[in-house]
Amino acid sequence: MYRHVGLLAEGGVLEVAGEQRVRGAVERRYRLRRDRMAITPEAGASMSLDDHRRGFAAAMAVLLAEFNAYLDRPGAAPFADSVGYRQGVYWLSPDELAEMIDELRHSFASRAGNGPAPGRRPHLMSPIFFPAEEPVSCEEHPDGRSGADGQAHTEGQARVAGRADGE
Repeated sequence: MYRHVGLLAEGGVLEVAGEQRVRGAVERRYRLRRDRMAITPEAGASMSLDDHRRGFAAAMAVLLAEFNAYLDRPGAAPFADSVGYRQGVYWLSPDELAEMIDELRHSFASRAGNGPAPGRRPHLMSPIFFPAEEPVSCEEHPDGRSGADGQAHTEGQARVAGRADGE
C-alpha cells in the first residue's frame, strides 16, 4: 500500500496533509487533491481494464486512509456521526441507472456550494457504481439458500451491510 500511496503522491493525485516525526521517521498524512478527484469522460473511455483496476484500488486506498484518519481523531463517534458503509444491489435498466445517477448528481450539486457555517461539518461521500453479478434464484441454487433479506445471492457474493447505527 505504501508503494501505491507513493505513486499517487508522485502522480499528483494525493497531497501531503500533514507531517510529524515519530521515533525519528517522518509520518505523513495524505489527502486526495480536490482538483484531481475526477476522471474525465475522455480519459475514462481510453483507460484499459488494468488502468481502471489500479484507479479503483487507489481510490479505495485513499478512502481507507480518510476513514482511518477520521477514526484516529479525538472524539470520533461513528454512531453519533451517522457513519455508513453499505452495499446494495439495484436492478436497473440503462435508462433507470442514468436517471438515478442524474438524480444523485443533482442532489449532491444542490449542496456542493455549502461552506463552513455554525452547525456544519464536512462529510465525505464516495458513491461507487458497477454492474453486479446476477444472483442465482432460490430455485436454481442447489440448496435453495437465499440472503437474509430474502433475495437470492450468488456464491461468493458479499453483501457488506453496515452502518454504525445498525441500519
